[in-house]
Amino acid sequence: MADTMNFEAAAYTALGTPREKVSLPSATFDGTVNVPVMQQAVKAQLANQRQANASTKTRGFVAGGNQKPWKQKGTGRARQGSTRAPNWPGGGTVFGPHGDRNYSQALPKQVRALARKSAFNARARENAVLVIDQFAYDAPKTSQLHQLLARLGVAHQNVLILTDGVKSNVYLSGRNLPKVRVLPFSDASTYDLLWSDVVLVEASAIGQTLAPVAEKAVEKVKVKKAGTPKTPKARKAAETSKKATAKKAAVKKAPARKAPAKKAAAKPAAAKKAPAKKAAAPKKKGK
Repeated sequence: MADTMNFEAAAYTALGTPREKVSLPSATFDGTVNVPVMQQAVKAQLANQRQANASTKTRGFVAGGNQKPWKQKGTGRARQGSTRAPNWPGGGTVFGPHGDRNYSQALPKQVRALARKSAFNARARENAVLVIDQFAYDAPKTSQLHQLLARLGVAHQNVLILTDGVKSNVYLSGRNLPKVRVLPFSDASTYDLLWSDVVLVEASAIGQTLAPVAEKAVEKVKVKKAGTPKTPKARKAAETSKKATAKKAAVKKAPARKAPAKKAAAKPAAAKKAPAKKAAAPKKKGK
């Protein structure tokens, strides 16, 4: 058995003003983290969401095939009784699914409780549990909840908000935020806790009562949009464009090289012509 641990969580107001730290209840946050049990609980929850939609037809349900394709004897081919037999293209399926499979998995109550407790402790070990004094929303306001997440610095993370009971105004405020889930504290499952990066818990949900704090008007925080992940093709295109621009910049910076001067072609020395020999005088006859 692991030693019992005591955790403290940072506390904030509904507008994001920091408060004194709050100790988390030791009944839930005692440091126990059982990874195999959490894996089993998540696997069971995802399996229970599956629907048996796959369904195939046997030869009796495929349309057509009532007529014998050719006569029994005399053709030299193998005998066939129907074109919807499993060995024919377009025929029936043997031992295929029929939409009656049950994927559900049941876990004992104590195993589910241990998995949920382990998930809470896993987030507490990472200092990812934050306490909000009270979610008192008179009307649904998405911008108000978004500003709270921005002041806490978790606007671009998966945030799980756990309220004390059902609070429809808080739920409607976070319904339009893609990375926010709002649930009552008692309804949070192991999967929800492991899905989140940060858990915001209302103080009264964990048995803490925080006195209200007088707050001044807070300026709005500008939230930068998170960049969408690029596809492999987009990454390659971006890399090639960066290389091309780098080459162009290098060509512009490099000084222009002067063309090498052409060497004057040396004229070949004129070969001296040997003096032509005088033709010998013809010999006179008779001498």
